[in-house]
Amino acid sequence: MIPIPWELLGEARTPEGTHMTLTRRGNEYMILADGKDLMSNRQKGSEEELARIGCERARKLESPCVLVGGLGMGFTLRATLDVLPREATVVVAELMSSVVEWNRGPLGPLAEHPLADRRTKVSLGDVAVLLRESPALFDAILLDVDNGPTAFTQDSNAGLYDNAGLIMIRAALRPGGVLAVWSAWDDRKFEHRLRHHGYEVETVHVRARLQKGGPVHTIFIGRT
Repeated sequence: MIPIPWELLGEARTPEGTHMTLTRRGNEYMILADGKDLMSNRQKGSEEELARIGCERARKLESPCVLVGGLGMGFTLRATLDVLPREATVVVAELMSSVVEWNRGPLGPLAEHPLADRRTKVSLGDVAVLLRESPALFDAILLDVDNGPTAFTQDSNAGLYDNAGLIMIRAALRPGGVLAVWSAWDDRKFEHRLRHHGYEVETVHVRARLQKGGPVHTIFIGRT
């Protein structure tokens, strides 16, 4: 059998110059950073679990406001919308306009077009800027930016997870708010940093495909 070749659907560069590509082979879609696998629609379970765990408190509120940092393929956003009430507001912050357009185009059906939901508000630009401009606005902040506390595509993303970043995030949370961070790896230093800044920390390990296996990813939960 002749293997199905990968088809290039789109490409763009991050502000720091990383070459991003969207590719498809049959029903499999993949985003790569400088030729390295960044995300795939076949491994979305941990992104969905990020939303489920991170929104456990927000889902019980009448009109919560939740920030999703990083659009990716839309799976975290879709899962967030699925667990929140009708009067919720979900702000999705995405650095790259190309990723937003990919989600409005070929990636849209994969997550059932979450950008078309009336509760979704797109903030195009650096999520750190949005956080600084949003004091006490969010009931939950879900960060699926880069590969977690260890930056992969943008060195500047590391600033979200250092001491100043965690202070900034806490200021953007409402009382009782929750921070949830997706990571490809464990990070003990990041856990200690969360505790140092007054978060009640829980670390959850999740398979990329949940019960179907795949690599183990880490979700850091910081409750205020």
